Amino acid sequence: MVDSIAKTLGSGSGIDISALVTGLVSAQFSPKTKQIESRTETLTAQISAVSELKSGMTQFASALASLVKGGSLGTQATSSNTGIVKASVIGGKQVAALSASIEVKQIAAAQVTASNTITANTSLGAGSIKIQFGAYNASDAFVADSTDIPAITIDAANSTPSAIAAKINSTEGAGLTASVITDGNGERLVLKSATGAAKAFTITTSGGSTAFASALTVTANDTKIKTDAADAIVAVDGVEVSRSTNTVTDLIPGIQLDLQSAAVGTKVTLGSTPSTAALTQAVNDVVTTYNELYKMVQTATDPINGKLSRDPAAQEMKRQLRSLTLVDLTGATDGSPRTLSELGVATNRDGSLSVDSKRLATVMAANPTAVEAMFSDRGVRSQKDGLSATLNAMSSTVTSFAFGLGAAQTRYSKAQTALTAEKSKLAEAQEKATTRMTQQYSTMDSRVSAYKATQSMLDKQIAAWNKS
Repeated sequence: MVDSIAKTLGSGSGIDISALVTGLVSAQFSPKTKQIESRTETLTAQISAVSELKSGMTQFASALASLVKGGSLGTQATSSNTGIVKASVIGGKQVAALSASIEVKQIAAAQVTASNTITANTSLGAGSIKIQFGAYNASDAFVADSTDIPAITIDAANSTPSAIAAKINSTEGAGLTASVITDGNGERLVLKSATGAAKAFTITTSGGSTAFASALTVTANDTKIKTDAADAIVAVDGVEVSRSTNTVTDLIPGIQLDLQSAAVGTKVTLGSTPSTAALTQAVNDVVTTYNELYKMVQTATDPINGKLSRDPAAQEMKRQLRSLTLVDLTGATDGSPRTLSELGVATNRDGSLSVDSKRLATVMAANPTAVEAMFSDRGVRSQKDGLSATLNAMSSTVTSFAFGLGAAQTRYSKAQTALTAEKSKLAEAQEKATTRMTQQYSTMDSRVSAYKATQSMLDKQIAAWNKS
């Protein structure tokens, strides 16, 4: 309706009323529209800046937490012969000092069986197998355990060695790993249990052909058994113990032993060494990451161009970062280094950090344990629980939705939503004003057109009178 009216406007008065209405409406609403658009643009920039700072703070804390949790910064276990036994610190554990003697008398083994050679891709027919685990006693007799493993059914259409192996591997709780070894003579079905003397096994078959039974039946002390199930036997400082696997985590507190080979009579010495190189790198990486984050918050809070120049949460983040080098990270009372500044991390005039490499090397050589304590996580969750805990606490405060950047983000988002609603109302009011003015000037234009018609008639009448 408005469009059709606007197309005919001005036909009576000669005035471009459509342009006039547009100009009048624009003059009335343009200042407010520009104000909303400017405020929206500012809020968008502020929300983006807050998100960037939140993400940067969170990533800084989580990256260091992952590094600490990985264990590479802690004291490392050493072995005098890694060909016999490897030693490592269990993730999350701390080992101040390690001194032990290990003799590996026997490594744990799995029972391995192999069938006689079968012509490649031969179907062995339908049947079922029943697996039973147990151990051999002192008389070399197999003693089955109480584990009841459901029978595994093999159908005739899927009874090649490869298909049978796939069926066993896909059966939950079977307890065996099956594979097929192929050579020039054909295929051999290989079955393997987990390691440990208690993982010896037998297999009985039913309902199958002679070929099926021959390939899959395993009896006690069967000639098909190529490797016997066995426990690992280890002597720790002369005390002999046995374990079912070659990965042992319960003999030396905080230490994982990976048994590589048996060497009766050979004693392997375990020790420990601080991770000075990794710790040095960590200090430098923390400084580099800090500088990147501090540059972000400094730009955001710049008093002239900063998007968050007046934001209290961003200012608080900046303040907390600047105090990081002076935070007591260990609570030590023996005079050992407790802060990053004591390691040689200094604050520059612009707020960034730098590392005095010579001082760091001196402290690292003199007291590596103190440096390690700064990068440890004892799970106490106090300010003196290491740098990672300190950063996590700082991150929680800085990004808090109660009073930190999270709260600022919520505030800006609500303001942006309110502006969007205000902009919609303004657009609606502008449309109504356009309709109203168009209708008003349409009425005026009609009247002017009527006046012109009357004037034309009078002009013609007067002209006729003059001729007469």
